[in-house]
Amino acid sequence: MHERASKRSRFRIAAMAAAGILMAASIAVTSPVYAAEEELIVNGGFENGTEGWFANNGNATDGATLTIVNDAFSGSNGLRASARQTTGSGPMQDLSGKLQAGQTYTVTARVKYDNPSSPATKQFFATMHYGGFTYTNLGSVTPARGQWGYINATFTIPAGQNVTTTRLFIETPFNGSPQSDPNLHLMDFTVDDVSLVGAPPPPPPPAPSKTVEVVGKLPGEHNPLIGHKFGADGYGFVHDGRVYMYMTNDTQGYAPNPATGVSPGINYGDINQITLISTTDMVNWVDHGEIPVAGSQGIAPFTNNSWAPGMEKKVVDGEEKFFLYYANGGGSSNVITGDSPLGPWVSERSSTLINSSTPGAQGVSWLFDPAPLVDDDGQAYLYFGGGPASTSFPAAERFNNPKNIRVIELADDMVNTQGTAAVVDAPVAFEAAQVFKREGKYYLSYSSHFGGNDFGGNQTPLPGYPGGGQIGYMISDDPMSFPKETYAGVLFPNQSQFFGAGTGGNNHQSVFEYEGKYYFTYHAPTLNKRINGNTTQGYRSPHIQELTFNEDGTIQQVVGDYAGVDQVRDFDPFRTFEAETLGWTKGIATAKIDGGSAEFGDTAPNLVVRDIDNGDWTGLSSVAFGETGAASVTVKVKPLQEGGAIQVRDGSDTGAVLATIPVTGEIGEWTELSADLTGATGTKDVFFTYTGESGDLFELDTWAFTEGAAQPSLDVTAEAATRCAAGKVQVTVKVTNNDDVAVQVAAVSEYGTKTFASVAAGKSATHAYTTRATNIAAGDVDVTASATVDGQPVSTLVTAPYDSRTCG
Repeated sequence: MHERASKRSRFRIAAMAAAGILMAASIAVTSPVYAAEEELIVNGGFENGTEGWFANNGNATDGATLTIVNDAFSGSNGLRASARQTTGSGPMQDLSGKLQAGQTYTVTARVKYDNPSSPATKQFFATMHYGGFTYTNLGSVTPARGQWGYINATFTIPAGQNVTTTRLFIETPFNGSPQSDPNLHLMDFTVDDVSLVGAPPPPPPPAPSKTVEVVGKLPGEHNPLIGHKFGADGYGFVHDGRVYMYMTNDTQGYAPNPATGVSPGINYGDINQITLISTTDMVNWVDHGEIPVAGSQGIAPFTNNSWAPGMEKKVVDGEEKFFLYYANGGGSSNVITGDSPLGPWVSERSSTLINSSTPGAQGVSWLFDPAPLVDDDGQAYLYFGGGPASTSFPAAERFNNPKNIRVIELADDMVNTQGTAAVVDAPVAFEAAQVFKREGKYYLSYSSHFGGNDFGGNQTPLPGYPGGGQIGYMISDDPMSFPKETYAGVLFPNQSQFFGAGTGGNNHQSVFEYEGKYYFTYHAPTLNKRINGNTTQGYRSPHIQELTFNEDGTIQQVVGDYAGVDQVRDFDPFRTFEAETLGWTKGIATAKIDGGSAEFGDTAPNLVVRDIDNGDWTGLSSVAFGETGAASVTVKVKPLQEGGAIQVRDGSDTGAVLATIPVTGEIGEWTELSADLTGATGTKDVFFTYTGESGDLFELDTWAFTEGAAQPSLDVTAEAATRCAAGKVQVTVKVTNNDDVAVQVAAVSEYGTKTFASVAAGKSATHAYTTRATNIAAGDVDVTASATVDGQPVSTLVTAPYDSRTCG
């Protein structure tokens, strides 16, 4: 073998001359490491046309036309290379991912040329291109004109060779000026029966499990919002009675070591997805999975990263649309557009929205953290920026007033800007500007920097200015004007003040209003801490606290805690809802599958709960079964092995069993299974616990509870009153039977009991209680009506209140 050096024209002739010697040397190796015999070439006989083949395009000057011909060494077809532009212009096949360094392979091929103006004999090479300027001649043959030549060579890929890119092609000896004599250097030729025998690399080891096995969100606590995955830079958005939280997908880089359980530190450069969850009660959150925003397979493939999302909606051309803004690393920001808060998503742009050419953005180091605001008049704004201060400022100004945040108007279409960005002079600013409007005032919050050389070195903050990693805020009358005089104080200290060692670092916040209350979002590595202790690796989790205001409109400083916010309503179980609706979890993961969501519609992504092992569980907070209760529960489940079961439990993962669902059905197929419930009444936390043998037990798609039948009742009313009789108080009760059957009545007060053997349908009965008192306090008469309906005894209790009375 011979390597083609980067100065290809200097070393190519030497490669040809030495090819035979090096090939012989490789064959003479006493103990080559032979790869197992397996054909690695696709369509080497060209019986499927040109499938798998293309003209070598390793250099800009390479080019050829490939044509299927019936001139074949065997079979029906051969492949002819014509109109060649360089000596390397021949048929090529991409073998990337199929070969491994240090292994030995055998390459064979049949080659023929028949140009009568070409030499009587001509040398041909089978050559490997390893990417860049690295070429290796694997073997050669010098056939006579019009005769089939046979390349047959065994070669070993050097142990240190990078095989990320491997492409095999057929060529003639290199010449730097082949057009000077095309009959000598660029003749047409035909190829057939190309083969490369060896073994592909072994499959990579399984990726480290990302499943969080600890209880990351403790039952009864509401922070962090989710315990089965991470999420940072949470941006709260409200639409149609639901809160959506868009987050940087910190889980994307999480890869704990199977032996130690510790992951390498977070790598922001790998993150190109946005994680989305939603809720209607602030405690039970639906996992909607990840939005593939950036990267080669992303919605906006011209961007590489998706950090720090911001979300808004607006009616554009009569249609309500949703706009998800995100940071493309630190160098730019962009936006994608959706038909709903869940998508589907498209990019209306083919280039970034905010970049170094944006008017007014010059001097901003990090053109990221885009946060939109649509004002009451429909005008939209975008806040962005952060990072090191300009070195043109004095050191103290770089520290206290770095002027590194901007605001710019958005065009009506929300995917273009208009005008020039204005400076936001936020004190000690670092990143994460976001604005909300309340009572005609604009509140801008942001995260403060940590000092250092980027901000003027060792400086003293002005009195009242934020410390490192705190959330400051400003209040203005104008969304485009935030001078330093509008600074109002620290909204939130650094999260480490509340959650202790391992939870410090940057932060990123938002504020949103939901059902008359304001909420503050932030992140902290609390789940990471529960996994690994005080030494965390930077994987952040979403949190929410309620935001309250003073009478003058300033904000009361937020206190972070694990308790979180109150649940705003009980959970409604009497419907089909996604199994990835999670209050608390242990040991499970979620994954997207094909098809739409049973709860959110065909265009919404569908996730399932997976990686379920014996002892894992999920839980829901404050499930409202009501007085009637739930009669049964149904789960859509895919068994992965036999013998699994699900218990529905009251209050905790060890609580009383309300139902047991044996998981039966065909392995690997979705099925619906149901079970009757006992004791599922009132409002309670509900836990689903999972049991079975070792390994993954099953996957879960949806849950549904059916309401129990209402108990029959009787249509009976009662009225109570007080009056004076001979200076004493009397309590009277009137019972009216509005039902179709006669009823027995027992009326009980603190002054006695009166029974009526039968009160006919449509009739009333009255009784007076003599109290023998001149004054009494207010009280009640409890009336119980009983009857037999359809052969079943039925009783109904009604209460009749009466007022206090004084006589005499």
